[in-house]
Amino acid sequence: MLVGLEARPIHVEADISRGGDVKFFLVGLAATTVKEARERVRSAIKNSGLEYPRTRFTVNLAPAELRKEGSGLDLPIAVAIALAQARRPPPPQSAFLGELALDGAVRHVDGVLVAARGLRDFGYKRVFVPAEDASEAALVDGLEVIPCESLSAVVMHLLGTEQIAAAAQNLSALPEHIAAEHDLAEVHGQEEAKRALEVAAGGGHHLLLSGPPGAGKTMLARCLPSILPPLELQEALEVAQLRSLLGELPHDRPLDWTRPFRAPHHSVSTAGLIGGGSRLALPGEISRAHHGVLFLDELAEFQTAVLQALRQPLESGRVSITRSGGSVAYPARFSLVAATNPCPCGWGGDDLRTCRCTPGAIDTYQRRLSGPLLDRIDLQVSVCRVPIEALASEPRGEPSSLVRERVIHARRRQIERQGALNSQLKPGRLRQLAPLAPGSRRTLERWSAQRGLTARGFHRAWRVARTAADLDGSDEVLEHHILEALGFRLQDVAA
Repeated sequence: MLVGLEARPIHVEADISRGGDVKFFLVGLAATTVKEARERVRSAIKNSGLEYPRTRFTVNLAPAELRKEGSGLDLPIAVAIALAQARRPPPPQSAFLGELALDGAVRHVDGVLVAARGLRDFGYKRVFVPAEDASEAALVDGLEVIPCESLSAVVMHLLGTEQIAAAAQNLSALPEHIAAEHDLAEVHGQEEAKRALEVAAGGGHHLLLSGPPGAGKTMLARCLPSILPPLELQEALEVAQLRSLLGELPHDRPLDWTRPFRAPHHSVSTAGLIGGGSRLALPGEISRAHHGVLFLDELAEFQTAVLQALRQPLESGRVSITRSGGSVAYPARFSLVAATNPCPCGWGGDDLRTCRCTPGAIDTYQRRLSGPLLDRIDLQVSVCRVPIEALASEPRGEPSSLVRERVIHARRRQIERQGALNSQLKPGRLRQLAPLAPGSRRTLERWSAQRGLTARGFHRAWRVARTAADLDGSDEVLEHHILEALGFRLQDVAA
């Protein structure tokens, strides 16, 4: 059974009495979905040509104090009954997971990868899973995966009549190139915004783009995946676990090296963005974007409560959610890219069109983006409209492939130096790994004091400067790196 990304083993015991009327007792705090397994199991056993007990029998689900949910207990319940009827002991260090059809076929269940990794950690050596889920369970090292097509095949395997071949582990090779839908080469102008994208990708920083409609904010944001490196193996497995839990993992390709890109609509609820559910919370958009990009277009149109819920995950990279069924924690280490207009009509500060908004309307609109939220966004860039005559010309910018090479080298420097990206450095580690020369330190302190940066803003500018140095291949954080970081930090994006 799964509680978030944690697996809790359920021990299934069957006892067949010597007399009494035929009755199936299922005990052990079973939820409705588990209680319904009695009818599925009865039909599956009979339709598989197996002998169904003709007397009173009891199936116990232990531990008794843990509420059991889901249809994944169908297969272990049926196997326990079949082995008890045959008077055979259960196989050692083996686990079973799967839903049963009435004809005895073993069907898919969500979260097989999460369950398999948890069972391996609990010391199990073998797991029987639905055949269509075997490829994702086979991603787990040190675990023998038995693909199950039907209940009869599983019982014959356990009785030694006809063996089922174990699934082979098949980690797909890392592709040399991952095709991207958008390329920076197609962006006209916007050199400052493109540099901000490169810095954000290089250190895993958060980015806010502000400007009038049609300035290219959305296109810039959608170019970010094209300059990010593919997922590492451990990152790909973490992303696969979340998709497995949600039932979104493709059976033919369980391991994907492409970084997630999630772009929820501004009408999304807090539960949809952060995660939620009636009993145990499921992952939301921020967890679906783990190790990838979360793009929030029209940021000021999101509900205030939804945006405020982002503050803690942006800081910690995790989200803890408590519901009636208990508390769960999900990873949420993503790069936030947000886009917003400077005012309700969108033309505030534009050179060609006049803003029609009243000062009160502009103030109300901008207040939707709270100071604490903006303080957590490392790079804040104002984007201006590109002249119309430039749009028909051939773009002259760098292609994403060249920028991605710099990003990969910068990230490699960070991993070799500190084992994490710069955006994840705590202040103590930042002082140790990114020391400032006297001139750079004075510049950072002077500008931070004059512009009223908070302690969080001060350290975030320092981290951005460290990333700028890594992109330049510099071991030292120089003064121009500090000035670049402060330039991104101190812009008035609402102007």
